[in-house]
Amino acid sequence: MTQRIDTEVAIIGGGIVGGSAALFLRRAGVPVILLEAALCGARASGVNYGGVRRQGRGLEQMPLARRAHELWGQLPSLIGIDGEYVRSGHLKLAASDADMALLEAYRQRTRGFGMDLRMLDRRDLARRFGWLGQDVAGGSFCPEDGHANPRLVSPAFARAAAALGADVREGVRVSSAQHDGTRFIVRADDLEVRSRYLLNCAGAWAGRFAQDFGETVPETSIHPLMMVTEPLPVFMDVSLGVQGGGIYARQVARGNCVIGGGRGVSSDPDFARPGRAGLGALMANATRLLPVLRGAQVIRFWTGVEGNMPDHNPVLGPSARVPGLLHAFGLSGAGFQIGPAVGEVLSELVVRGQSSIPIDAFCIERFTAAAHGAVTRPEPVREQTQESP
Repeated sequence: MTQRIDTEVAIIGGGIVGGSAALFLRRAGVPVILLEAALCGARASGVNYGGVRRQGRGLEQMPLARRAHELWGQLPSLIGIDGEYVRSGHLKLAASDADMALLEAYRQRTRGFGMDLRMLDRRDLARRFGWLGQDVAGGSFCPEDGHANPRLVSPAFARAAAALGADVREGVRVSSAQHDGTRFIVRADDLEVRSRYLLNCAGAWAGRFAQDFGETVPETSIHPLMMVTEPLPVFMDVSLGVQGGGIYARQVARGNCVIGGGRGVSSDPDFARPGRAGLGALMANATRLLPVLRGAQVIRFWTGVEGNMPDHNPVLGPSARVPGLLHAFGLSGAGFQIGPAVGEVLSELVVRGQSSIPIDAFCIERFTAAAHGAVTRPEPVREQTQESP
């Protein structure tokens, strides 16, 4: 028998975005059902590097990143755990004087967003971070950026939403979603959900649902390659990145070093694996940047499937064609930090009909064909009293 559910908001995708949207909606008392094909927080949201950084983001993302930084500071009260979140500082390294000039130009452009970026020359690095390799010219340090454990944090948002009364369904693969002119109809196996709002938070698979509603976007998949070492004596107390990309690294309290760089491979849209060709390059780059890793044992390599947009900005906001459809996908490998703020934005669009953070730069119209005329938005949902503490 098919189970039929009527609710106010249906969410496709239980990653950090869908989970946080469900949590903020429940905090506003809005009925919501969350549908996740696997386990909440188990895909890109749970297998990413774990960087919680604002440094390096484009100007258009800075308001989101700033709000997310505030939310990360409230993590225990939001999801009940600290998620191994530490504000260790984020050090972005330069390999040349030209890279240093780029970092300084970025510091000037992002003044006013509270990052307090500090430029460090080669001597500063040698004095403060003597474990770095010699091929660095300097860097930019953001003292309050940091990192967290995505395997703990990402599923905790959905669990916190469920504790407040959200209907969270795992192992439910949505087969179709449509709008009948009045409500959304979402079907998955023996389940049919009817809702006033539909939130498309399906990550690398979200483009398929957007296309079902006539909004074709150039979303592709990327497969970041990562590895983790055996526990080592703690030497690194910051999260590292490199101007221009290539490698990033952090060390957790247990001593393991988590290191990313390069890409995995995929022959299936739903899965990816580390590719043998990329492993040697990743280890070589890691030991060049961090000589202390020479001889350390790598205990695991992994990758995931993340949605990517050509301009590396997410699609976030209302559909240009269907009233009540909200998109939030294509976070392009950098969604862990801004994920909670994206979820909050979605809840605001449902409850108030507008976001307190500017999101025009992320509209889906920047990719879709010519405008299809004005869309009549549904009336916002009034904020209700929480049903659970």
